[in-house]
Amino acid sequence: MSNEQMDVLIVGGGLVGCSLAIALAESRWKVGLVESQAGGQAAPPSFDERNLALARASLNALGAMGVLDRLPRSPAAIEQIHISRQGDLGVVRLAASDYGVDALGGVVMARDLGLALQARCEQLGTPRFAPATLQAAEPIESGWRVTLITPQGEQQVRTRLLVGADGTDSRVRQALDIGVQTQDYQQSLIVCSVQSSRKPDGRAWERFSSTGPVALLPRNDGRFGAVCGVASHQLAEQMKLDDQDYLEYLQQRFGWRAGRFLAVGKRVAYPLRATLAERLLGPRAVLVGNAAQTVHPLGAQGFNLGLRDALSLAECLAETDDPGSESMLERYVERRRQDRALTLDFSHGLAQLTAREGDAMHAGRSLALLLLERSVALKARMAAGAMGFRGQVPALARAAR
Repeated sequence: MSNEQMDVLIVGGGLVGCSLAIALAESRWKVGLVESQAGGQAAPPSFDERNLALARASLNALGAMGVLDRLPRSPAAIEQIHISRQGDLGVVRLAASDYGVDALGGVVMARDLGLALQARCEQLGTPRFAPATLQAAEPIESGWRVTLITPQGEQQVRTRLLVGADGTDSRVRQALDIGVQTQDYQQSLIVCSVQSSRKPDGRAWERFSSTGPVALLPRNDGRFGAVCGVASHQLAEQMKLDDQDYLEYLQQRFGWRAGRFLAVGKRVAYPLRATLAERLLGPRAVLVGNAAQTVHPLGAQGFNLGLRDALSLAECLAETDDPGSESMLERYVERRRQDRALTLDFSHGLAQLTAREGDAMHAGRSLALLLLERSVALKARMAAGAMGFRGQVPALARAAR
């Protein structure tokens, strides 16, 4: 059993954990990254991969961190966002050109981004414990003694700050005895790639209904990334459909604005639940990303919010002489308060509002869509949120370099 000393130990080497490690790579702190997978695995065929809509703020940060250059292809630009609701009048259109930018965000394949982040960590020499899983975390004076399970046996690591970036079912959160509030939306998301008679032209489409959302994201391979929400009790039926029948179902749900759907990639389903940690901090410990909050995917806020968690924590760590101090952690929570609250309220509120039926709801939503489309100020606020500019924006996310 070996014993190592870290200033910051990040448990979870996914998108947010790797981002935090990269943001801290040039700091004075000794940073370690715990990952359950060995890494370096070959990517599956791109047609079957999930897609991430990265906000402009996220693209700014990932570019400054040297990650975007490691992608096999550049992100597909989101130049416009088209928002509508089945059965309601009115649409909302957000255009990058209205705000003096070339894109509101960009679309990347999740696996491509993960491999790019991992490669950047390796280039920077971030110490990694992989494959390794957290078995126990014991508080000690000025930090934690963490026990990891590795193929070679148990390994102990001491750290002055323990960071839980290990996802919705966070082991760190459990070790800190932090409870969660869970919202089950009784829906699942079917994710796949779609080829249409019209090639992507920089528009992202979000279409709501009482059944669930449908979204199309532009990809740079001539296809769309498609997300379709279905009631949980209907999931098995939809997953059993052959490709042609599912294409017809997706076409019926979305409509014809993006053309006729011609081919569909492999379908993967995910249950739709939101999870919120009851607190973010423990003694010399903090939760970030999905360990802190797993949000409804409407508006593509999940990773973007988690990345801003990581960047903000890195900034707070740059301003302290003790990486686990109570004052530093409290500054972090305060710095994240507004962005986190606005994003959580937006995601949950939108999910609730767009799912409800009834004449009064249809009339109210139609009026809201019509007014929003005509309000320069409200659209600007909505566009700023879509670009990731909420609350106290981390420095790396503010402007492209």
